[in-house]
Amino acid sequence: MKFSLLPKEEKFFELFILQAKNVRDGVEALNGLVDNYTDVEQKYRKIEHIEHTGDNITHDIFTKLRDTFITPFEREDIHELASGLDDVLDCIEGVASRLHYFSIQSPTPELKQLVVIIHEAVQQIYEAILRLKSLEHAHTFCEKINTLENQADVICQTAIAALFEKARDVEQVKELIKLKEIYSRLETASDRCEDVANVIESIIVKST
Repeated sequence: MKFSLLPKEEKFFELFILQAKNVRDGVEALNGLVDNYTDVEQKYRKIEHIEHTGDNITHDIFTKLRDTFITPFEREDIHELASGLDDVLDCIEGVASRLHYFSIQSPTPELKQLVVIIHEAVQQIYEAILRLKSLEHAHTFCEKINTLENQADVICQTAIAALFEKARDVEQVKELIKLKEIYSRLETASDRCEDVANVIESIIVKST
């Protein structure tokens, strides 16, 4: 059986760019939801659709990985990168679904801050993925993602502590439980962005 190296390499890079763009579409939709908090269900359904598209792209990458003899970088890294991007989008969809199903009346300033940070982290991921083939300057975007993850941790911990301080009656406790769940999901999204950055950095190290 004859294998052609270049087309197979190109296809993986194309799929990762497509996947990263789809994740970016998802976080942009989430940012739009919390920034203009109207028609929540309709905006959530859009994010849900984006997440389903992401699942299909991830499946395409796994299928390509299974069927490809020679890969542009290690098979484990391809699998981890695809899974990591999928996890980020799952978290984004999870935040939107909780905003909808928990009937959150309006997003808190801290929630908006966290979404902005994740939006920026995903943009850094997208920029790094665009440079995945050459790896030129890709590490600088990974470093920014690590910084953003630290910022998200601080905001999330501070926001959750403030919720406990304010919870005085049953209704406030209910709100605490809902918001804590959403904050935790946002923090996980930030963690997953850092995981993606770590995979990209691993690819860089192995390629130099």
